[in-house]
Amino acid sequence: MRKTYYDREKAVSYAHKWAYGRNPQFYNFDRLGGDCTNFASQVLYAGSGVMNPKPTFGWYYYSLNNRAPAWTGVEFLYKFLVNNLGIGPVAVATDISQVEPGDIVHLSFEGMVFSHSPAIVSVGKIPSPSNILIAAHTFDADNRPLNTYPYVSIRYLHITHVNTW
Repeated sequence: MRKTYYDREKAVSYAHKWAYGRNPQFYNFDRLGGDCTNFASQVLYAGSGVMNPKPTFGWYYYSLNNRAPAWTGVEFLYKFLVNNLGIGPVAVATDISQVEPGDIVHLSFEGMVFSHSPAIVSVGKIPSPSNILIAAHTFDADNRPLNTYPYVSIRYLHITHVNTW
């Protein structure tokens, strides 16, 4: 296993391209609970270039019926990214000062369960909720300031690297 570069430019470019559309290579989960984490995974895949095909605990999407829970589930994605010892992107939960474009944010609107996964596309010189801009699905957005969401809790996932063979 080797550590490689997470291509933040590719991730952000993908996020901008598909923020208001749906890539036909992936199912649209809007009517199955939301498409936000599916979109976040697509952004991560654009920046990492690899999936983790490990059954159940990996991070992959081949079709609607052949995908890992981490591809479309907020908590599953979190657990995959922060615990990943196999191939694919690796993240650390961090504070606002460490975020960069291409990272993921998890929002909780009621304070108990994280239920939304926007992708960060821009960060101000000194990061704050007003100058961190996101792209997202379900509530489709691009270049939306983070502070325009009515969240109660937030967590930031900083992608540190990508594991490859």
